[in-house]
Amino acid sequence: MMNRTREPLIFERSVAGKIGMDLPKLDVPAAKDTRPAHLRRTSFDAMPSVTEVDVIRHFTRLSKWNYGVDDGLYPLGSCTMKHNPRLNEKTAGLDGFCDSHPMTAAPYVQGNLAVIHTLQEWLKEITGLAAVTLQPSAGAAGELTGAMLIRAFHVAHGRKRRVILIPDSAHGTNPATAAMAGYEVVEIASQGDGTVSFADVTDASGKVKKGLTTLLAELGEEVAGLMITNPNTLGIFEYRIKDICEALHAVGGLVYMDGANMNALVGVARPGDFGVDVMHLNLHKTFSTPHGGGGPGSGPVACSAALEPFLPRPVVVRETKAVGEGQVPVHTYRLDWDRPQSMGKVHTFFGNFGILVRALTYCASHGGDGLRAATLRAIVNANYIRKQLEGTYHLEYQTPTLHEVIFDDSFLAPHDIHTLDVAKGLIDRGFHPPTIYFPAIVHGALMIEPTESEGKEEMDAFIDAMKDIAREAAENPEALHQAPVLAPMRRLDETTAARKPVLRWTRPQ
Repeated sequence: MMNRTREPLIFERSVAGKIGMDLPKLDVPAAKDTRPAHLRRTSFDAMPSVTEVDVIRHFTRLSKWNYGVDDGLYPLGSCTMKHNPRLNEKTAGLDGFCDSHPMTAAPYVQGNLAVIHTLQEWLKEITGLAAVTLQPSAGAAGELTGAMLIRAFHVAHGRKRRVILIPDSAHGTNPATAAMAGYEVVEIASQGDGTVSFADVTDASGKVKKGLTTLLAELGEEVAGLMITNPNTLGIFEYRIKDICEALHAVGGLVYMDGANMNALVGVARPGDFGVDVMHLNLHKTFSTPHGGGGPGSGPVACSAALEPFLPRPVVVRETKAVGEGQVPVHTYRLDWDRPQSMGKVHTFFGNFGILVRALTYCASHGGDGLRAATLRAIVNANYIRKQLEGTYHLEYQTPTLHEVIFDDSFLAPHDIHTLDVAKGLIDRGFHPPTIYFPAIVHGALMIEPTESEGKEEMDAFIDAMKDIAREAAENPEALHQAPVLAPMRRLDETTAARKPVLRWTRPQ
């Protein structure tokens, strides 16, 4: 008997001879297979034999196991899983956007190029920087583009620099990005308030971690730049960001800002005004279309005028002519490929164009005042949750936070309850867990970001659930060790799953 509480793999539903459609027999000779032997499939074990009904029911059941931002609060810190307005979807679905071919000549896709150019202008104003490329298809691609712009700038000026400085509170992809761009990564210490330390810091074990002043004095002109997340992964604004930029510029270095947390700054503060030289933004986070399932995404890069010549090509250029007796200004758009210092392309055509359409719709429907209001509400929401849970969960850093707050499991550890138990307990209470065990500089971290989408009722329900978990930790910890008990899948051996993943189904013998 099939267990209805456990949906089997589609391969396990396979029955030899079942088909979803019946194709007519070939009325022409079959083509000769000229592929090399090692590229030919030798069996169809990887293809299940199922009917159309089997397929639809299988994926419908699986979809009911999902939890998404349309179900409720999705408090993933630093991921900004906000509501995706349906207006965005309607706009992106217009025929002229979704049916146009990317190889169509520029004169026939003027509307599409206008979207790209207009969005670039919005992002230039939001960031306070001089130029933007929309090619990168995600945040990590934007990071790499930014690091490569820094490299191109130094090479063009005849500088051989080998080091990128990165605070220990930065996003985890930053060190990997710097390494991929060919740089050596050197870590900067955080001070007691969670921000970048200029002075050296001695940690609890007695180890001395170097601050920014020491590192710049030691490395000097070997420093190509610094990658900093602001607000950082603790949700704390780097209030000395202008001093940091000035210190880097004094040794000829550049400052890259990871813009993944721009949901705390849009309409309120502009990184270009701080002295930042280059940054990326996550359109699929800050400007809606929450990411999930691996994509799609968009990670535009904004930069200063000094870096503009090195941007990926082509660049969309707007030209204006006065037409007719009334000299009415008419805009036309073209692709500028004549950029001899360009770092080249980083994505086919212009990345994930549908995300660009959604982001521009989000900006235009909010307006400048609406974007600012959304930012302020995101900050208020995070601080409301912080205030309500202070004392129930431990807060490592007392510094004021912006769009997210990081608690830890210190108060629960005496009951042998840890961060993973809290996350599993939230599943039983109908909530998606927050980001856990990140950032690494907070032991047992719980990173919570409610975004501006949530009303007080939803946040109060989440707060009540978190408090109920803390109560159960003291009164009945074993119940939390067993959680989740109400979800379709019980607690898994996540360590083994991560270290020894089973990525391919094989037919039982």
